[in-house]
Order: sequence, then C-alpha cells, then structure tokens
Amino acid sequence: MSDKSLVIFDEDKIQLETDRIHQKMKHLGWSRFDCEVIAPVTLEINQLKKEQNAVILAHSYQNPEIIFGVSDFTGDSLGLSRNASETEAEIILFAGVKFMAETAKIISPEKIVLLPSEKAGCSLADSIMVDDIEKLKKEHPNTPVVCYVNTSAEVKAASDICVTSANVVEIVESLENNKIIFVPDKNMANYLQKKTDKEIISWNGTCIVHEDFSPISVLDIREQFQDVVILAHSECPPDVLDEVDLVGGTSDMVRYVKDNPDKKRFMLVTECGLGERLAIEFPDREFVGTCTLCPYMKSIRLSDILACLKSPKPY
Repeated sequence: MSDKSLVIFDEDKIQLETDRIHQKMKHLGWSRFDCEVIAPVTLEINQLKKEQNAVILAHSYQNPEIIFGVSDFTGDSLGLSRNASETEAEIILFAGVKFMAETAKIISPEKIVLLPSEKAGCSLADSIMVDDIEKLKKEHPNTPVVCYVNTSAEVKAASDICVTSANVVEIVESLENNKIIFVPDKNMANYLQKKTDKEIISWNGTCIVHEDFSPISVLDIREQFQDVVILAHSECPPDVLDEVDLVGGTSDMVRYVKDNPDKKRFMLVTECGLGERLAIEFPDREFVGTCTLCPYMKSIRLSDILACLKSPKPY
C-alpha cells in the first residue's frame, strides 16, 4: 500500500483512538505505544465502514486488535451472520473463514459480502466435498445427512439439515431415523454418539486447531489449579472431552463464563483468540493453560480489512 493511499488524521484523533484501544488491550499486555501504532489504521477502517454502510463481523478466534479495534459484532459464525442480517448495512465484511462468509451470504443474499483474506480456509470444511456426500447417501440409503455448519455452501445444499455445535444433540434427537450420517467432524460425531442411542455414521474430518489437544495438558492444569473450570470445544478428541467440565461451542463457553461470576479461573480448550477475548471482557477472571492458533483465522490482519474496504471484491 503506497503512502498516497493513507489518510492523515490529526494528532488529537489519533490520541483519542489510542486511548480507546489501549483501555481494552492493556489487559493483554499491549503498551500504549503498541496501540498508537495501529490507531491510524483502525481510524481509517472505522471511517470507511461508516461511509460505505458496512458492518464488520469478527469471529472469536480473530486477533484482538480486529475484535476490539474495528468489529461491530463478535461471536460464532452463525450468530454473527444473523447479527448482520438484522442491520441496515449494505456490506458485510466477515473477519472469519470462507464458509462463514458463505453463510452470511446465504442469510443475507441482498447484501454484499466481503472476505478480507484468500488464505482464510478451514481444514474441517475442506475435508469433505459434495461427491463425498453423494457416496455416503448411496452407501446408506434413506439415511438423513446432518452437516455441521463448518462446511461449504455446496455441502450444506447436498445435506438434509445443518446444525451447530450448540444444537447438534437436540436436532439429531428430534429426527425420527435411528441411523444418522453426520459430517464432517469425527470428534463431534464421537461426542454425539455418547449423547444419543441413534447410530451415527461419521466422516473423517477434523479441525487442525482442536485435534492437537491432549488429555495430558488438561490433567496438568487440573493438578496445578484445584479450582479451575475446564471448558472444551466439542471438536476436540474424545479423550480430551472426557476430562473437562463443559463441552460445547464457543458461544457455550462465553455463556458459561458470563453466567458464573463466582468461578474465577478457567482453561479454554480451543483456539487462543477466545481466551484473549474473554480476558478483556472479564478482567476479573483468570484464563490459564495452553491454546492453539488457527493459521486460517490469523491470516487476516487489519491491513487486509483496510485493503478490502478500499478495493472490495464481493464474495
């Protein structure tokens, strides 16, 4: 990006923006100087957002400078798409991955949807294609295909019903069939099988973030902190889920932390961004233990969002 493309803001605006960002980011160890460096970029993004009648959605796994610097809504994929559909915005910029942008377009077909990074794929969504669905249907005739929301639009269209990590058990239980095809996450299928008497036929897809967690890391934290509450995403391996206090999606974890103010120490067995987000939103809580970075989510930077708004390429 050339210097000619940069908007020059007066010093007072930069300092006010620096103060705003630092008030949030200091809880993660960001210095005022760190915030001052990004202030001109967040100012320009927020200005362009208003001029273009755009709304910026940030998944909880995004970098904190995106979540607290420029986003209008933060949360999980489906919830964010619903948030955007309820606004008067003409443009949706989704700081997330490809299938999330597709979901936003499905829910708001009249709106322009932008994805700021071509690298923002998903190992789980990419693990299954329409041909795979058709093959499963032939192998198991008259068996409904339940797909997780972390799938492409094409896979969703080829399936019978789409679910989230929060409602998968409830929806599968509501189906009349005793045999269900569930795609693409094998770990979530294993978790689902423990919650239902129905036969679950699974696919071999996994999330690169969650498949790397082990029960050892969970047990180590449990030994170090007797009062810790351990929350894990249902995309984690079954031997990890056996050792935690709550299994669910990102929205379930956020809700648990919010609804249990008496609990002060947590381990979040998921992508690092959620812990960073909650450390800022709940400064009186402590978040301990290991986490894993998602290279797809982290491929999006403030500069990508700025470039996307300046030269939009509708999804």
